[in-house]
This record gives sequence, structure tokens and C-alpha cells, in this order.
Amino acid sequence: MFALLADPIGSGYIASLARPGGNATGLSIQTLETAAKRLELLREVMPALRHLAILARLDNPSNVVEVGELTAAARSLGVDVATANARRAEDIVPALDALRGRTDALYIVSDPLLLDNRVRINTLALGARLPTMYNYRGGVETGGLMSYGTDMQHLWRRAAELVDKILRGTKAGNIPVEQATKFELLINLVAAKALGLEIPAMLLARADGVIE
Repeated sequence: MFALLADPIGSGYIASLARPGGNATGLSIQTLETAAKRLELLREVMPALRHLAILARLDNPSNVVEVGELTAAARSLGVDVATANARRAEDIVPALDALRGRTDALYIVSDPLLLDNRVRINTLALGARLPTMYNYRGGVETGGLMSYGTDMQHLWRRAAELVDKILRGTKAGNIPVEQATKFELLINLVAAKALGLEIPAMLLARADGVIE
């Protein structure tokens, strides 16, 4: 049973969403499908965005796929992309130092290593005056600028319901994998002020949460 996989098929956990097969089922957070949306939201705040850096752990297959999706979306908008690879916590500081002066904003890919080090990442990004975009609200609650991603509270409730089905005797492989249907946009106005950014009123009105 999984609840936080970005790409369960590509990761090899299931055969298909409708018929998982084997002994696994769960929920997909649709990180890949929403990567382009995050870039569009960032462009609303930074219309002149031309250079984007992506911080990822490239020995994680799902990170590689997400970077590919985002790179394709960026190119369609005329945005250049540079990818910084952080395989260990020790790689984060030199990776971000190497980006100074070369990028307008930083996109942090969903990964346990980067999630655990989000405070350090946000501190370094603010010091370099780099706006940050996450796909999970925890990155914004600890100082990042924006996040757009799955509503985790809703996801956990659905996961509990699937667990109940399995405990009642339904074979996991016969339960279709569900894709996230509820998403949330979180904006940190404290970070925006520190970066000298003005968040458009229309975007603030659409936000599900604002940190002031």
C-alpha cells in the first residue's frame, strides 16, 4: 500500500492504474502531471523568468522523470533550465553555490532528501535571492515562496479508506490506483517581501493558503 508515489507505473510498482496486479495499490500524487502548472504559477509572479534551476536527486528515477517533464514545459515557454544534482545532504550547499548568478528561480523536486533539508535549502535560496517553487506545502511553511501540489490531508483520508478495504479482504492488486484530485496553492508573503517580489492580487485570491 502506497500513498505518496509520483509515478507508480514508471517506478515499477504496478502494471497499470486500473489493474495494478501483484500485491500493491494506493494513490499517486501526480507530481509529473502538475510540474508544468508550477512553472506557469511561477511565471505569474515572475513574468520575466528566463532561467530556471532545478534541484533534484538524479539517482531517484522519479526525480529524473519529473526533471524531464519540467524541462520540456520550460522550453515551450522559452525558459532555459539548469539542473543541480544533490545525491547527499553534503551536495546541497555546493550545488546551490554553483547556481549563483546563473538563474532567476529555483524549483525543488519532490524527494525525501530534499524534503528533510528544506530549511537549509530555503535559507540558501533566500541568501541568493532566489524565489523557490515546491510541490509540497512543507517547503513553503519553512520559508519557501510557493508550492502547488496534492492536498495531503485528503490523500491520507483516502489512503485510510483503501487500507480498510484491504483489511476487509479485498486483494490489493484488484483495487485501482487512485490519482490525486485535490490540489492546493500556498504562497509565503514573508518570503516574497524578503525577495522584493509583488504577488499579483489575482494569484493571491486563488491561493488556498497565504503565510503573512
